[in-house]
Amino acid sequence: MSARRANPEPAIGVIGGSGLYEMDGLEDIRWIKIKTPFGDPSDAYCTGHFGGRRVIFLPRHGRGHRLTPSELNYRANIYGMKMLGAHALVSISAVGSMKQDIHPLELVVPDQFYDHTKRRVSTFFGDGIVAHVGMAHPVCSGVAAVLAQAGKEVGARVHRGGTYICIEGPQFSTKGESEIYRRWGVSVIGMTNMPEAKLAREAELCYATLALVTDYDVWHEEHEAVTVEAVVANLMKNVATAKEVLRRVIALVPRSCSQGCPEALGSAVITDPKAFPPRARKKLALLLDRHFPPGPRDRRRG
Repeated sequence: MSARRANPEPAIGVIGGSGLYEMDGLEDIRWIKIKTPFGDPSDAYCTGHFGGRRVIFLPRHGRGHRLTPSELNYRANIYGMKMLGAHALVSISAVGSMKQDIHPLELVVPDQFYDHTKRRVSTFFGDGIVAHVGMAHPVCSGVAAVLAQAGKEVGARVHRGGTYICIEGPQFSTKGESEIYRRWGVSVIGMTNMPEAKLAREAELCYATLALVTDYDVWHEEHEAVTVEAVVANLMKNVATAKEVLRRVIALVPRSCSQGCPEALGSAVITDPKAFPPRARKKLALLLDRHFPPGPRDRRRG
């Protein structure tokens, strides 16, 4: 599929985390396998309609959960969403709680992220084109608000705001690490939302996370240290809740953004367009063309 192909109908992208490998209720379903300039996404994308809105669903770890957090091709996943016409992106993620009052089986809609990963590629740019997007407010407040609203409507306890710390994984934290993270004041801990949120901003997508709390990591003296068995048991309960939230939130996602997410690249690219290397420019055409329309020379080179 060409990187320049765009569906005229804006879509809502959904990235399913651990335990969420398909989205119930979609009509006119098609599984679309695409290649991006950044390689292959985690899986084919499931496209369809729900309540009159076009939806694009991607299982983050692949169907069958085949990819570790650090094996994910985050750039391909986000670029593929953009190629298929997504304008907003809802990320579903399993997390551990780092605060006493955030309990397992509750939901968190964070408004900040701390990237504590070590070896992931976190930008589309480079190779001769430099961009510095603003990340002071990494979550789209409009999408976050309707996620929190939908969570409350299904009867879940929802915590709005807080910081999600993203670690490399795939191992869980040591007790020492967990205690340090708690002193930093973070709310939840996970392994997948960075660099996902950074790339969504570079792709000018409205992004927000629905974090499903499965455990207390390893810091809580009155609870056993996190285990795969405990996580999976709570995960299955949370996934049922997440599916209900998604059924409600699709209709609520704003069709326009007042926070500026769709214009994030407008003043972020600092390289002189005349100096764009042709190969890099072609690779980033989907992101750059609306801000820097290609001239005749660019079209000949493409």
